Amino acid sequence: MRRASERGPVRISPARHALRSVGRALGAGASHAWRLLRQVLAVVLGRIRPVVDVIGPAGRLVLLCAVTAFIVSAVFGWVEFTYLATTLLAAVLVAVPFIIGRATYAVELQLNPHRVVAGERALGQMTVTNSGERALLPARMELPVGTGLAEFVIPGLAPAAVHDELFAVPTQRRAVIVAGPAVSVRGDQLGLMRRTVRWTEAVELFVHPVTTRIASSAAGLMRDLEGEVTKKITSDDISFHALRAYEPGDPLRNVHWRTSARAGQLMVRQFEETRRTQLTIVHTSETAYYASDEEFELAVSVTASLALQIIRDGTGLSVVTEKLALRTATPVSLLDDTSRIDAVSGLFPSLREFARAATRRLPPPSVVMIIAGSLMDLTEFRAAQTLFGKDATTLAFRINPGAQSRLSTVSGLTVVTIGDLADLPKLLRRVHR
Repeated sequence: MRRASERGPVRISPARHALRSVGRALGAGASHAWRLLRQVLAVVLGRIRPVVDVIGPAGRLVLLCAVTAFIVSAVFGWVEFTYLATTLLAAVLVAVPFIIGRATYAVELQLNPHRVVAGERALGQMTVTNSGERALLPARMELPVGTGLAEFVIPGLAPAAVHDELFAVPTQRRAVIVAGPAVSVRGDQLGLMRRTVRWTEAVELFVHPVTTRIASSAAGLMRDLEGEVTKKITSDDISFHALRAYEPGDPLRNVHWRTSARAGQLMVRQFEETRRTQLTIVHTSETAYYASDEEFELAVSVTASLALQIIRDGTGLSVVTEKLALRTATPVSLLDDTSRIDAVSGLFPSLREFARAATRRLPPPSVVMIIAGSLMDLTEFRAAQTLFGKDATTLAFRINPGAQSRLSTVSGLTVVTIGDLADLPKLLRRVHR
């Protein structure tokens, strides 16, 4: 019996070869047909979408009821359902003329001012101008403002006529409030048909957190020229420490020639390492660490107050949250970003893991401020403290509205309890002593 390797080439019968060819052809044909069908569907949907979009939710419900009534009438022969279906379709047809027409508006949306502190008043103005050559009939405009919706009735406008609408923006809480876009609405009173035209882009209003002024010398907010001296000894810096005997490899520029001449051997200078002050604020937005929304907002105010003074002093600063690294180039950009801080839930298993991930690529800090709510355990603060080394000063801020503001030290960790934002400056003065 010959082995398989000694056999001749395997021959495929003509019937099998024909079947394979037919299968490949059918597969290619089906794939081509599916692509063609998708293209046709895309074109059809693109053509009918403008028609379908003008049918409001109520109109779609009416059309569904009309179709259902026609089916019931055809199946059971009930004439009453034919009358019902006809009446519903007639209602939809009657609504069609209400969406016909073209408007020639020029709409301008303004907010004054664009930035406010929580609790301050902010106003908006929508200016509508008839930019066409024909008079326009009265119309209705809708303007989303935050989570609300403002509706305005625009009267009939002659050519070049202008109509102004004023509205108030709620600013009781810190947030980024989006106003707009302004859209004109045409439709019947029953809401069967609804046609909208967009006239403006959205405009942002920044509601900044409440802040307090802090002394520039408080809590390590140093204004240094040469840098902060550390205990680390180096061979190249500006803070002289001592002289020692020369060792192979020491740079000759550090040789102190007068002392070397007296001692009879080469002596080189040693320096204490200096570095620019670098502050890092770690603000956790994890809901598990806060007892209430009021507590969360107070924490944001504390973060903003600290960061503002650091920026004014010209000190290097990084501010991180779970979802956002705040811009610190200017006070305005910082406050704008604090308006965007939102509560999060479950992004990191612990404060230490969040601090590790958020500060991994930041410059080594000389001062670290960790800000959290009253539900944060002290062991979590201490675990996060170990990330930054012994040379870094760590301050833990526990936010607890209504509690007595105080300063305490737990196992080498300075804990600042904030019960009222007004207490922050005096507590930081005590930290600096």
